[in-house]
Amino acid sequence: MDKNFIKGQGAQRNEHNRFDRFSWEPEDEEPESLKVTFTEVFPKTIVNAVNSPDMRMDYSLNPYQGCEHGCSYCFARPTHEFWGYSAGVDFERKIMVKKNAPELLEKFFRKKGYTPKTISLSGNTDCYQPTERKFEITRKLLQLCLDYRHPVSILTKNALVLRDLDILKPLAEQDLVTVSFSIPTINEEIRRKMEPRTSSVNNKLKAIETLSQNGIAVGVMVAPVIPGLTSDESLPIVKAIADAGAKSFSYVIVRLNDTVEPVFVNWINAHFPDRAQKVLNLIRSMRGGSLGEKRFHERYKGEGNIAELIHNTFALAKRKYFADREMPVLTAENFTGTRAQQLRLF
Repeated sequence: MDKNFIKGQGAQRNEHNRFDRFSWEPEDEEPESLKVTFTEVFPKTIVNAVNSPDMRMDYSLNPYQGCEHGCSYCFARPTHEFWGYSAGVDFERKIMVKKNAPELLEKFFRKKGYTPKTISLSGNTDCYQPTERKFEITRKLLQLCLDYRHPVSILTKNALVLRDLDILKPLAEQDLVTVSFSIPTINEEIRRKMEPRTSSVNNKLKAIETLSQNGIAVGVMVAPVIPGLTSDESLPIVKAIADAGAKSFSYVIVRLNDTVEPVFVNWINAHFPDRAQKVLNLIRSMRGGSLGEKRFHERYKGEGNIAELIHNTFALAKRKYFADREMPVLTAENFTGTRAQQLRLF
């Protein structure tokens, strides 16, 4: 690996923002510019309706924009460009904080005629990224869901979720919450390079076990599956999460859309120069000759022999380890649009 490569980061430079009028050649970053900074933003709404035909969620909520975890493959990187930032270093180091998210969520719950449906925390960036320790926005959002008896699902890479067991347990007792972990690898050496500021593999597995022991249903997203790098771990990952008590799993094959591509290409060439071209060519073989895919449904599946092998492996894993397991169905039957436990009259 290049001796100048900065540890603890997925991106090493700021890629050009595709919405900028003028192009520029990225330069080496000064150490000062790599410090994480937080900017408070003031959105007028906080809950987003999800209309994609191949996504199984109705609403998403993101208390933060940008993500400190530093995953080189993160599909959310290009969204930072809408804010005038880069999908590279900026995505990991310039974090926007929505402190008014709890206030906006309560207003959303109180809307006249609102029909409650599960809200997914972390539809874009991780609600339990390291800065949550300081701001506790996610914790406040979960407390609101408990107060209003509103269903919520969580997706994270961080064992920090265990901090909120005191809220998650009563939510689970009323069938109001599920937690999912993103675990693309159980090889700790690869994990440290690929998603440098996420929780360790052991801590993720321990978190699954602890949540499960406390009656909180846990699922796992094995995502992304990267051919030639993590694809040989499919069966071991599924066995490990089954042993930890997970109720279900899903998986997604890697896709590198827009400015995710240069970040990932730069990353894999630096960390795995011996296999970088093999990995990139295998991705192309599943994506019609390119590294990205935006077509609905197709973007998660891939094509060709390598993709078929991955699908068959996970089908075997499901039969072997998850044949009699399933996630509970969350309920909104006790939601009344008020903190009080009273029936709606109209």
